[in-house]
Amino acid sequence: MKHIRNFCIIAHIDHGKSTLADRLLQVTNTISEREMMDQVLDDMDLEREKGITIKSHAIQINYRHKDGNEYILNLIDTPGHVDFSYEVSRALAACEGALLLVDATQGIQAQTISNLYLALENNLEIIPVVNKIDMDGAMIEETEDQIIELVGCRREDILRASGRTGEGVEKILEAIVERISPPQGDPNAPLQALIFDSMYNSFRGVIVYFRIMNGKIRKGDRVKFVSTAKEYEADEVGILKLNMMPKPEVTCGDVGYLITGIKVAREVKVGDTITLASNEHPEPIKGFEEVKPMVFAGIFPVNTDDFEELRDCMEKLQLNDAALTFELETSQALGFGFRCGFLGMLHMEIVQERLEREFNQTVITTVPNVSFIAYTTKGEKIIVNNPAQFPDPVKTEHIEEPFIKAQIITKPEYIGNIMTLCLGKRGILVNQHYLTPTRVELIFEMPLTEIVFDFYDKLKSQTRGYASFDYHPIGYRESDIVKMDILLNGDRVDALSALIHRSRAQDFGRKLCEKLKELLPRQQFQIAIQAAIGSKIIARENISALRKDVTAKCYGGDVSRKRKLLEKQKEGKKRMRQIGTVEVPQEAFLAVLKLDD
Repeated sequence: MKHIRNFCIIAHIDHGKSTLADRLLQVTNTISEREMMDQVLDDMDLEREKGITIKSHAIQINYRHKDGNEYILNLIDTPGHVDFSYEVSRALAACEGALLLVDATQGIQAQTISNLYLALENNLEIIPVVNKIDMDGAMIEETEDQIIELVGCRREDILRASGRTGEGVEKILEAIVERISPPQGDPNAPLQALIFDSMYNSFRGVIVYFRIMNGKIRKGDRVKFVSTAKEYEADEVGILKLNMMPKPEVTCGDVGYLITGIKVAREVKVGDTITLASNEHPEPIKGFEEVKPMVFAGIFPVNTDDFEELRDCMEKLQLNDAALTFELETSQALGFGFRCGFLGMLHMEIVQERLEREFNQTVITTVPNVSFIAYTTKGEKIIVNNPAQFPDPVKTEHIEEPFIKAQIITKPEYIGNIMTLCLGKRGILVNQHYLTPTRVELIFEMPLTEIVFDFYDKLKSQTRGYASFDYHPIGYRESDIVKMDILLNGDRVDALSALIHRSRAQDFGRKLCEKLKELLPRQQFQIAIQAAIGSKIIARENISALRKDVTAKCYGGDVSRKRKLLEKQKEGKKRMRQIGTVEVPQEAFLAVLKLDD
């Protein structure tokens, strides 16, 4: 065990984690030149297209140190975006150390700080690395000063490297062996392994990725999952290279995979503990946190017949993305579907893309919203995750909405723009602190509802991309939230309802009506589009009727003939409006997500 090291790479998005991981694999000859390509661990098409890591990836590296010993390094590459911080927390639970990567051209950014705190909470050994030192705009000294202030280390502890050229990679490998402690644990104790990830393979069933804390696991063992109390036979165990490598046994301190032929996705929970079936009083591994979804939206199949298939796909996707939560929901307009919880808007977009690409599912997504707490006059507490659950305003005492603490790091010249943006989103400035003369940290308390839609995009455009953003929840506060409905010819379209602050409702309702007027196809009858709060209409647009030219066949003759035909048409239109229903195209639901302020 003293020759094993488990470590992960943490950093802000785009600070070069995947490129450095490529170099570590190349320098240690873990991957042959033929297999080598950029972002080698990012195996999803989406990850390559967007240039971001979405999933944590584990791989084992064999490294010969200058002391002559062969070491096994288990690397877990983690995502950097704020929406995937749950992936990072799971990777940290399986490690003893972390490389903290800081881009020399960007300096410390918001996600660097929050990932560092996550690592310190898990008592990990931190190895600070200044990356991209070969770039023209690299500010190596300034970046090192920022790291010293943040981590409290000595300047000689900070390593300099370039993921692109491979400079300094050898020193990083030496530091991993020398500074990170080997895993603690008893190889002879009963088996205790933490599940930190899982995936679904249509031929082999569910593949579980684990880290052994105590004991060992052999092929053919009877194993038990503690939280579900189900028992299985270990058909195959092994370690993770670029592909899975079967082994007769995986021992204490190591990271590996387990195949038991489980076909039902619900039977595997990430964060669960694996033990041997013979162990009658298993001790679950503590300190693993539950996922807290931030944004909720409905996902519905385009054809109602595809509902069961969508359910299977969601379960398989949840195995690979433990941060996704979902429950059943029905809508009058869209039929059966799911109410899904996401960690943010990017997470929601990725889930939608993955359903379409990996599972060939075409889905409709409803307006995203956050969860509120409503207190009734009887003193009941109701958690409201979607507008349909919103209680009658007459019976409601007050409503609380979730607030977050937002941390924005930027250059001083953009403070004014950020203030305008955040105060316009009902934010409260809590603190303003200069990290260095050219970098300032702003702390705001804001309602989560306000940042759900387009806050991040706006922040980037207001600061020309120089602001980094991170947030965490700080609880619920009382607020004036109302339910806004959209009516088409007096019929409520429940999928377009939204929960919104009263001060923003009129503006939002008007924009939504204007957008729907552009998107809804014209009918033979007039369509009234209305936005309403309760029985009060706050915005209205009309789509005028298509008219067939019934007088075309009258050439000349008395005008009363024409009038008679027009009156007849008018009667027909009146009757048509009474029974006419409006088909809402899919673009209308998507347009709500892209309303420009």
